[in-house]
Amino acid sequence: MSRKRPMDDGDELLTRLGSLTAQARERAELQRSRVELAIALQRGMLPRDLPTASGYRIAVRYAPAFHGLNVGGDWYDAFRMSDGRIALSIGDVQGHNIEATAFMGQVRVGLRALASVTSEPGELLALTNDLLISLGGDLFATCTFMRLDPATGVLESARAGHIPCVWATADGRSGVAEDEGGPPLGVQEGMEYPVTRYRLTQGGVFVLLTDGVVEGPSMSVEEGLDQVVRLAGIAAVAGLEAHALATAVMKGAERVGHEDDAAVLVVGHDGTRAG
Repeated sequence: MSRKRPMDDGDELLTRLGSLTAQARERAELQRSRVELAIALQRGMLPRDLPTASGYRIAVRYAPAFHGLNVGGDWYDAFRMSDGRIALSIGDVQGHNIEATAFMGQVRVGLRALASVTSEPGELLALTNDLLISLGGDLFATCTFMRLDPATGVLESARAGHIPCVWATADGRSGVAEDEGGPPLGVQEGMEYPVTRYRLTQGGVFVLLTDGVVEGPSMSVEEGLDQVVRLAGIAAVAGLEAHALATAVMKGAERVGHEDDAAVLVVGHDGTRAG
């Protein structure tokens, strides 16, 4: 009668551990591929070129961040509309996976397409909201959409559940925009989005951002917004370019200890508009 060698049990355990390790490695590689695909989708959906207008400067900064092996769905956009005004938008999709990235693309494309129907920010957000609901799905997005008239410096803004923007003027005033706003896009049909009018004066700046820039484990959203207000105020008084301010705001985002995407869009009036 044969007896099982004592080492057989150990060999079997090692074999099982090896199999489990191989499976875990395979799953990690698959998830890593999904992350790489999501990041490629993110970058591919962001605009390659920004519109220009005499006397105005637009600057953007974007930093994808990771939730474990997932990525978020922040975006920014800027384009010239058919009436000559400039559209500016920034937003954040709920969720941190490849589905959120794809939904981000739907929102951005929807805004651009519907801007040919109406350029009025409140109506545009309402139409985009209804479009997203008609497509079905469980995701939603926050968004700020602004329309800039380069001839007058007037900015018209509508906000869908997004954090407010920051402003500063060359005479030393600065603050957080106080507009009413409406609910996020894709939650409930038939919503209305109030429009607030501002004026971008010579030397002034407006900073649009996502919550990854101002909110995280190390800083509350109020503290984060105060930090951006200080930076914008210094930049406007010192006459810094929009690109320098965008870089400083993104650098300051490192202090919040966030694990989220971070997007910044700065529009500034440098005071050299042709008359």
